[in-house]
Amino acid sequence: MSGMRFAAIALIVFTSIGAPASAQTPLQTAELVKRGLGPADFPRVTKLADNVYAYEEVHVGGEITTNNLIVVTPEGVLVADGQGTPEKTARLVAEIAKLTPQPIRYVVVASEHGDHTGGNASFPKNATFISSPYSQMNLQRAAERPARGGGPSQVVVPTETVADKRVLKLGGTEIQILMLGRSHTGGDLVVYLPAQKILFMSETYLHRMFPSLASGYPSEWVAAIKKAQAMDVNEYVPGHGFVDSPAILKAELDTYRRALEAIIAEGKRLHDAGVPEKDAETQARFGEFDAWSIRDMMAPRAIARVYAELDGQLK
Repeated sequence: MSGMRFAAIALIVFTSIGAPASAQTPLQTAELVKRGLGPADFPRVTKLADNVYAYEEVHVGGEITTNNLIVVTPEGVLVADGQGTPEKTARLVAEIAKLTPQPIRYVVVASEHGDHTGGNASFPKNATFISSPYSQMNLQRAAERPARGGGPSQVVVPTETVADKRVLKLGGTEIQILMLGRSHTGGDLVVYLPAQKILFMSETYLHRMFPSLASGYPSEWVAAIKKAQAMDVNEYVPGHGFVDSPAILKAELDTYRRALEAIIAEGKRLHDAGVPEKDAETQARFGEFDAWSIRDMMAPRAIARVYAELDGQLK
């Protein structure tokens, strides 16, 4: 066991044993090892409300989680997002079968990226896939590219799209599929359950992960989060990072918005000072957010994207 892992586990143990019950909160991190967790602890299914569940699985790259929303009704199941491989998505489908004999009727592609869509072929063939028009276009392009090894493409192209809002009434449950604005990509969707006051945000909310802006829209992402915060929501479910208590997730969404705002402010400071982008990527400092997961990988791309926005290059 590494010293880092030992220290992380020791901190968790101290928090759970040495602190009073009112002070027991999980260590805020996106990394499994820092919470003393590993692949054997997943998948995890958390009941959010009657017939509504969050599903956490180890990301295809390890280290963090990729999350899903599962809504069970008497007329079938809606799943928001998939997992990154056919094997992981088949495991998700099997876990849903333990919850209900009802079939999976809808799969909402809230994020088009491969770690959420790479295993979509493992969903039932008769399920209806829904995405934004932007994501549908990109997935169609991906489906037209030759698969590795020369075999047929495994990309599932959604047949239905939501550009703004769609309301489903499934087995008496109202499910709203919403486009709050461009954020992590140009076509992010969220899924809202107004009766349960639950909002699955997919990659519009990355819990304690440094914002991934390689294909994102900095200022629009902040605006999308503000729209989410203005909604009647008790529980915000992230697309990556741990599904903690509703109070923690609500507070952490605000922290995540501040992280985006800090990136934009730092990028603007360097841009206004005339610092070339290649130098800005190494000079940028983000205060408290410098310690967040995947910072070193994502920070240069984030600054580049802020520069592009300031230069009017994001269309």
